[in-house]
Amino acid sequence: MKLIIGLGNPGKEYENTRHNVGFRAVSRFSAKLRAENMDGFGEWSTDRHSQALVCEGKIIHKKLVLLMPQTFMNDSGIAVQAAANFRKIKTEEILVVYDDKDLPFGTIRVKKEGSSGGHNGMGSIIEQLGTNKIARLRIGIGAPEDTKRDAAEYVLARFTQEEERALGSVLDRAGEAIVSCMRDGLDIAMTKHNAN
Repeated sequence: MKLIIGLGNPGKEYENTRHNVGFRAVSRFSAKLRAENMDGFGEWSTDRHSQALVCEGKIIHKKLVLLMPQTFMNDSGIAVQAAANFRKIKTEEILVVYDDKDLPFGTIRVKKEGSSGGHNGMGSIIEQLGTNKIARLRIGIGAPEDTKRDAAEYVLARFTQEEERALGSVLDRAGEAIVSCMRDGLDIAMTKHNAN
């Protein structure tokens, strides 16, 4: 993996919503890399080649670009395509990190390819890159208890206090899964991280 993309919506009002767990996962991952003095990782900056925030450095002797599109979720693919084209990153070197309401809260799933599963950000990336063969790491945010609740309203809501307390360890496990995808490859990462 050379390009790790966290999905979310820009702006304070969306900061801690369920839909922004992809942003939070890569942001926490970058903070951990900086704390461990990993080669080159600094603060996030605006990427002038795409509508995104970027953080770059080296991990496991490989160059790594962390990206958070600032296009709003539905147009995530525009930023991803621009960043990948400029850096000459192939589709098979991309990993997308995002929320999944069809997975129980705290569940981590690594997958090599597939449909968007109704996730607009992933759908935009598949459309822009012209393939569904894109590795992804899905973080379960749980489904609403009220089955009649509007899905869009649910994903744009904040986590409960109990979920927020547990979220740190979930995001740390997501970071471990990212490292495993890079170091061990997707097959081993799936075996390791899809069991929990």
